[in-house]
Amino acid sequence: MMRTLVVRPLADERDAAAWATCGELAAAAAFSSELRRREYLGWRALVRERLGRDAAIAYDGVGAPVVTDRAGVHLSVSHAAGWVALLLADAPCGVDIESADRDFSCAARRCLTDDERRLSDSPLWPGVAWCAKEALYKLAGRRGLDLRRDVRLERARLAIDPAAGATAADPGDFAVDFAAGMAVPAVGELVGRIAGGEPVRLAVRCGGLIVVHTL
Repeated sequence: MMRTLVVRPLADERDAAAWATCGELAAAAAFSSELRRREYLGWRALVRERLGRDAAIAYDGVGAPVVTDRAGVHLSVSHAAGWVALLLADAPCGVDIESADRDFSCAARRCLTDDERRLSDSPLWPGVAWCAKEALYKLAGRRGLDLRRDVRLERARLAIDPAAGATAADPGDFAVDFAAGMAVPAVGELVGRIAGGEPVRLAVRCGGLIVVHTL
């Protein structure tokens, strides 16, 4: 299947509920927060818009979302600041989305090594690095990993670096579907590693949002 990244504003609760099962509606009703209900229902609606209304959605043993009746389909989901990102692929994958305005200073101190902090001079780097580590953690699909010790970033090539002069292009084998009027262009690539394993490439997209996903 063509790997696809979809980024959308969270749907209205009523609109998202139209795609939900009875069990999902009951689970959503238990949340007192409207935003939490929209998050819970919204990404499920997005999955079914892409894969079909009958797509069966569940969680695996580590709490990651899975589609149980579409052989070979893998997904990763993230939501923040009223937006949802969905990554569909034919292999395990990971995506994370955050508002570019969020303060990542505490997260950076907790999760980045000194070497990782020096990978980029961009003021957006702490947020990009955080999203990258979250995407790698989702790709790993196992518990017990420490974001600082086990999930590492090794290289960064970013057009957002003040003096980098780097260029970036969307990977040719990725379909990208953003909301109308929204621009989150590709600005570079990262290379990371999970618990000493093989290198993993990630794409970085920045606008009002930061989106980082595995390649």
